Amino acid sequence: MLIRKPSDIPGSEITSEETYRHRRAFMVAGAGLIAVAALGLPKLLGGTTTPGTGEKLGTLKKSSFSTSEPSNSFKEISTYNNFYEFGTSKEDPARNAHTLRPRPWTLKIEGECLKPRTFSIDDLLKLAPLEERIYRMRCVEGWSMVIPWVGYPLKALLDLVQPKSTAAFVEFSTLMDPKQMPGQASRALNWPYKEGLRLDEANHPLCILGLGLYGQTLPNQNGAPVRLVVPWKYGFKGAKSIVNIRLVKSMPRTAWNDANPSEYGFYSNVNPGVDHPRWSQATERRIGEFKKRPTQMFNGYGDQVAALYAGLDLKRNF
Repeated sequence: MLIRKPSDIPGSEITSEETYRHRRAFMVAGAGLIAVAALGLPKLLGGTTTPGTGEKLGTLKKSSFSTSEPSNSFKEISTYNNFYEFGTSKEDPARNAHTLRPRPWTLKIEGECLKPRTFSIDDLLKLAPLEERIYRMRCVEGWSMVIPWVGYPLKALLDLVQPKSTAAFVEFSTLMDPKQMPGQASRALNWPYKEGLRLDEANHPLCILGLGLYGQTLPNQNGAPVRLVVPWKYGFKGAKSIVNIRLVKSMPRTAWNDANPSEYGFYSNVNPGVDHPRWSQATERRIGEFKKRPTQMFNGYGDQVAALYAGLDLKRNF
């Protein structure tokens, strides 16, 4: 029997910690995909593109920024998630997020702005024309999806509070309430969950305030009732269930960067040339597919966003 030493094994073949911890779910999904290939049956993962029971958001214009790639099914998108406030397994949010109360809800915007303001969820739904934005989304663990979000550019919201010239970054905070979010009783991360962007990133037209999915309001497990969607960055940058946005002068602290700064940088742009210390980022597996595909720089949105990082060393600023 051939025994391989650790030094003989390429980094790309080493199972990530995330995959190892959830190997049972991975094996079940893999078995389903093999059955599909062998029997020619419909996909076992997903099975339907019918949305759930959320509030319908009317007739939506499809954004010109949308990809032409087919979307993942509603079931895939709503049952395979990272949302540690409801558990660390991919299946936990769908099982546990029923405790979240997305109404009533308020979002406060403050900090380095001339007109700080608090918005209700109804205010946010009416603030700007809602669009369908079909985006490729890439997770740092190596899987991806195509998701038909509903929302509008975050800039439409930030302009209303009139950022000061001193505002350089934007900090996003998730609801802190262990009764609604039982995962916050754990020490998995420093709660509440915080994320951040440079102001120019937040103002980019690809960066949207997400208010829906598949033409309906967001399911709890996908970040109801309001979340951030930044398609050229790894998925954990998309703060969910946001209650506070603060315009600040300096780079804010963020949840995953606090937890492990050597593995999770502030920028977190999708970059196949910068590996996670424990696994390669060169390839990804689209949920519902078996074969891996090459990871695209900036998740394929380089033509739109590369200019934001001109002159910035993206290996150091990962």
